Amino acid sequence: MRGVSDEGAVRGFLAGIRVGDLCSGVITGVTRSHGAAVVLDGFPSRPLGAIGPLDVPWGGRSRDEALEVGRRITAEVTAVDPDEGEVRLSLAATGHPELWAFLKGLRLGDVLAGTVASIESFGVFVALDDGPAHPVFPGVGFITFPELSWRYFEDPSDVVRVGQRVTCEFLQFDTTNGEARLSLRAMRPDPLREFADRTEAGRVLRGRVTKLVPFGVFVEVADGVEGLVHLSELTVEAVETPDGVVEVGDELTVMVTEVDRERRTVSLSRIRAHVRAHKRVGGE
Repeated sequence: MRGVSDEGAVRGFLAGIRVGDLCSGVITGVTRSHGAAVVLDGFPSRPLGAIGPLDVPWGGRSRDEALEVGRRITAEVTAVDPDEGEVRLSLAATGHPELWAFLKGLRLGDVLAGTVASIESFGVFVALDDGPAHPVFPGVGFITFPELSWRYFEDPSDVVRVGQRVTCEFLQFDTTNGEARLSLRAMRPDPLREFADRTEAGRVLRGRVTKLVPFGVFVEVADGVEGLVHLSELTVEAVETPDGVVEVGDELTVMVTEVDRERRTVSLSRIRAHVRAHKRVGGE
């Protein structure tokens, strides 16, 4: 068990290190799953530096060569955790300085243009007009599926295609993969925000069932806006699944019960819409 004085020394040492600093040291241990441990210059008593398995340079020198025990390295600090007594280091940063300098110069909200280079099962790569090429990936820009469109889609090729020109908003610098995380949808109006501006709880709408889930059904109540009708709000009779009650493509009359801007959810009720309709008929 480490003493209080040792922990104090660690915290004092780490207090002088900032993200973006270059730190040197010696690799003292390597694990195939976790990367490498590094004894940093200025604190020889135990390794405080940690190089993750994805923080090694891409291409060229093999991972085993880059993380050889006894090798002196200089790496960029990507995170400092005083509680864990750890400095996260990236050899990829010092191995590809031009790429890192470009990515570090970007700011949240910057607008970047480029060409869709590849559509993968995990997202879309964009070759940016400005900045260097990525040493491994087909593009420095990367769009996760949720950031492609405000609207629901099943296939990303329904939103973009390889070779298409796109203009996106910069979200963050992904230091693990050395890429710029982008948002295509941020460049377009948010249909849920527009819906929330003009729709209050209690409004009755018509919509099409788009998806059945174990706890209810999703209904498209406006272009690009889907709301959830929970099982408890779907039918007066208790049901365990929506199967047999409604089908995808059915048109439903529903009442808006809540629009949550923060969580980006719309709650709907089929039961309450029917109750209101019956009250109106009964009152006539």
